[in-house]
Amino acid sequence: MKASFTKMSQSTAEDWQIIMPEQLAFFKKLPDRILTHMELLTGDYGGFAIDRLQHSLQTAHRAAEAGEDDEYVVCALLHDIGDTLGSANHADVAAAILQPFVSEANHWMIKHHAIFQGYNFFHFIGADRNMRDEFRDSDHFKRTARFIAKYDDPSFDPAMPELKLSLFEPMVRSVFSQPKNSMYKALTD
Repeated sequence: MKASFTKMSQSTAEDWQIIMPEQLAFFKKLPDRILTHMELLTGDYGGFAIDRLQHSLQTAHRAAEAGEDDEYVVCALLHDIGDTLGSANHADVAAAILQPFVSEANHWMIKHHAIFQGYNFFHFIGADRNMRDEFRDSDHFKRTARFIAKYDDPSFDPAMPELKLSLFEPMVRSVFSQPKNSMYKALTD
């Protein structure tokens, strides 16, 4: 059965009784789609010593080993998920995916991580390495600088044993099981 409208403004309550169960079923498969998309980072080196998936896995592994909570670890895992579709704004893509499911502090950290990582290399490519300073007054500045220094920056290590995405699958499923901040929160409670 399908909805009958051709303009959303002409939809009816009956249409939404058809649509919503389908939308909620689709919504519940989000962790599967995220894990599948992460696999696209396999073999994509972009000139780095390890591929983008291993970089993401190393970042998450370091965060988990340091005792960060599951939400933080999932943020670390997904921080570069946007590289494939948003090469010019990958941090924004990752932040948009995470926003309904994570705290404001974790969202801000991921949204701004690329500028903070830039401190380590922008000066080599003709950009201002201190670009992050425009955010110095943010409550999340130190948190984001710490994320880069402890987890993102050192996670380009080809000597580190290869990690598997399956290690983090339960965390991904848990974090993405219930939105914290979206219209779907009320619908999935």
